[in-house]
Amino acid sequence: MRTDTPQPIRLADYRPFPFSIETTSLEFQLDPTATRVRASLEVLRRGEADEPLVLNGERLKLMSAAIDGQPLSANEYALDGEHLTIHQVPDRFVLTTEVEIDPSANKALMGLYMSGGRFCTQCEAEGFRTITFFPDRPDVLSRYTVRIEADKAFAHLLSNGNLLDSGELEGGRHFAVWNDPFPKPAYLFALVAGQLDVLEDSFVTMSGRAVALKVFVDPGMAPRAAYAMDSLKRSMKWDEEAFGREYDLDLFMIVAVRDFNFGAMENKGLNIFNSSLLLAAPETATDLDYERIEGVVAHEYFHNWTGNRITCRDWFQLCLKEGLTVFRDQSFSADMRGEAVQRIKDVKALRARQFAEDAGPLAHPVRPSSYLKIDNFYTATIYEKGSELIRMLKTILGAAAFRKGLDIYFERHDGEATTVEAFIACFADASGRNLSDFFAWYEQAGTPSVDLTHVYDETAKALTITLRQSTAPTGGQPTKRPLPIPVTIGLIDAEGAVLRDSELVLLDGPEKTVRWEDVARPPVISALRGFSAPVNLTTDTRPADRYVQFAADPDLFNRWEAGQTLAKDLILARAAGTPDELGEERYADALGRALVDEASDPAFKALLLALPAEGDLALAVEVVDPAAIHAARDHLKTRIAVHLGDLLRRLHGDLQSEREFSPDAREAGKRALRNACCDLLASDPHAVNVDRIVGHFESATNMTDAIGGLSALVAIGGEPAEKALAAFHAKWRAEPLVLDKWFAAQARDPGEGAIGRILALTAHPDFDATNPNRLRALVQGFASGNPAKFHDASGAGYRFLADQILAVDGFNPMTAARLVEPLGAWRRYAPELGALMQAQLERIRAHEGLSKNVLELVSRALD
Repeated sequence: MRTDTPQPIRLADYRPFPFSIETTSLEFQLDPTATRVRASLEVLRRGEADEPLVLNGERLKLMSAAIDGQPLSANEYALDGEHLTIHQVPDRFVLTTEVEIDPSANKALMGLYMSGGRFCTQCEAEGFRTITFFPDRPDVLSRYTVRIEADKAFAHLLSNGNLLDSGELEGGRHFAVWNDPFPKPAYLFALVAGQLDVLEDSFVTMSGRAVALKVFVDPGMAPRAAYAMDSLKRSMKWDEEAFGREYDLDLFMIVAVRDFNFGAMENKGLNIFNSSLLLAAPETATDLDYERIEGVVAHEYFHNWTGNRITCRDWFQLCLKEGLTVFRDQSFSADMRGEAVQRIKDVKALRARQFAEDAGPLAHPVRPSSYLKIDNFYTATIYEKGSELIRMLKTILGAAAFRKGLDIYFERHDGEATTVEAFIACFADASGRNLSDFFAWYEQAGTPSVDLTHVYDETAKALTITLRQSTAPTGGQPTKRPLPIPVTIGLIDAEGAVLRDSELVLLDGPEKTVRWEDVARPPVISALRGFSAPVNLTTDTRPADRYVQFAADPDLFNRWEAGQTLAKDLILARAAGTPDELGEERYADALGRALVDEASDPAFKALLLALPAEGDLALAVEVVDPAAIHAARDHLKTRIAVHLGDLLRRLHGDLQSEREFSPDAREAGKRALRNACCDLLASDPHAVNVDRIVGHFESATNMTDAIGGLSALVAIGGEPAEKALAAFHAKWRAEPLVLDKWFAAQARDPGEGAIGRILALTAHPDFDATNPNRLRALVQGFASGNPAKFHDASGAGYRFLADQILAVDGFNPMTAARLVEPLGAWRRYAPELGALMQAQLERIRAHEGLSKNVLELVSRALD
């Protein structure tokens, strides 16, 4: 039973740190079990004369402490489990501490730890305090010099900035000295030491400076870093052209590590990446892997300006660096891979993760007002919704004023730790507009709903459109303010001809009515084009008009959206016991016509073929019945497969390519469409289709097709699936990243006995819960990617997830907390399921020794 109540940290309580750390010198004597860290901090008082110096520090063995070379006696400082407090200090001094830490015992993967026999770090958000005593907060910026000493077996000694010196030492050891000339907060510190291969290249900036580029990987893996290197060079060039941002050091390094809680980390000059987001070869990586590598390499590089040169004052401002940088990487990906297709993918991810977050008890504003553990706020709301806010700002202001505002931001706040208010002020100054109302987007949780109705006056040839907005209450926010919502609207007629080009309507109050003259014919209204705001839109559009949009809307996002809405309505009608047989037939016909449209991109057609996900469908109903949704979705999928079987088989055959693999968007789109056909055919598993899918898997020459075939066979089940799984494991058991895909494919197994299979896989020799990639592949893949089986009426899925959360929390609280979300929305489910979910949440909360990370999320879900 818990007896302590952790106290939240609140934005309202922020005050600046009373000291500045002008310079930080670190000396590391690396040893896997007993690393010594000597820190010399040049400290200057900024606050009251009698204020003590309080430094963060956790799991540190203090060996010595001195001020200006004079050792401190035990009565001159105080140590608890989280702080070092020095009671009386002069106004300017050098504090020197020496601590000992055990990297090999660090399974939380925060601070300094071992991965694959190498030293590496992860300091965001609060990992630096497990390395040495320091004010571990983002508003304390310091210039770092780092000396690393280690056994020569750790061949590469890396840290932030530029290499000043290196050489050999006695006893088979060597050293390296690094200096970062740019002030940075502690969370951007990085260190890597180990035996690594390196892929080298260079980039010449727009001012003519040569920058050395190095990507460090496991021995033998350098060829698999080639696409990441290419993505980096394209990112650097794009950022110069799109935003005028040039790289500022002589060296840029990336290191791949297997054990990593995050996807990647933007440490100044030394990015550290989860190897799954850096290494790619056609035979081991899917097109989605290539796409993610391209996007994440860009994201971390773009942080050099939006996150590093300008950082956040406190962790409540996290969206300032993450939302802005996601917007930048999405813009880059749109230029690389096609604007419409990329926008659809981004919105699908937003709805799957962030809309679900907003619909449950874990909803929070883009800028939260309190937290127990900031680790819990690396969420889709901060990242993806934060990006949507930047996108809306650009839509409202226009491209020119938006770029001017960003330029002001870079010039005004370079080298600072700043706030969202200061960021928005730059755009107000650039545009001359009062943006105070826009700030409500940062302060309010929840997804707004916009309702559109219209009246067309045939005689006057005039259209009246009325927009209304509302936002449902969320925890701590029972009432909501109206938000400025940009709604982009265009008009087409019943034949798909354009009646009116896109026009922006700013819904800046509870309701707004606009009247458009000279509308020659009854219009089909195409609203929220390009998904111009992160809202749920309802309209009075008739199904017949949606079919017009599905066939001819010039806005490709809304063409895709029309198809998704039609499918969603059909699935939910069947789930509710009121199936529309004729409507299902009509939808399959329309889908067939879209597939033979030669003007459409294959990647876009692949998106059209994918029915709304079960999680998205669950958000559209008040009480979720996962079994009914799953059955209804499967029914429509099977109906399409049967109705379009000949066309799907023909497309699947026509799209088979003998060309050498290329990860470019065009070729990836063709593979996406071919695998989408394969996925649909698996819903009609007669002998011809099964043989075709087996052939697809066995003849695959790249991982995209291999996984596409394997996933389709797992969905079918039986002997073909078992044979394919065995063959895949035998071929790839020595490749950890590929084996993650093997676990993930089985996590989504929709067949009978799925929970038993998952339990058995946790005992598999290749399953390692201490590796976040492997854990996410199986456990999160099951809980989030297999809703019908996770929500089994027995409650076994819930018990399994709770067991995993409690087990992982003992060594990696951050990763454990990220598993809580599938249980969080228990109130939205059928009462019998909700009660079972609630019981597991209560069980977790009552567990002795529960981390703050898990406690915070479980308590928010229950309270």
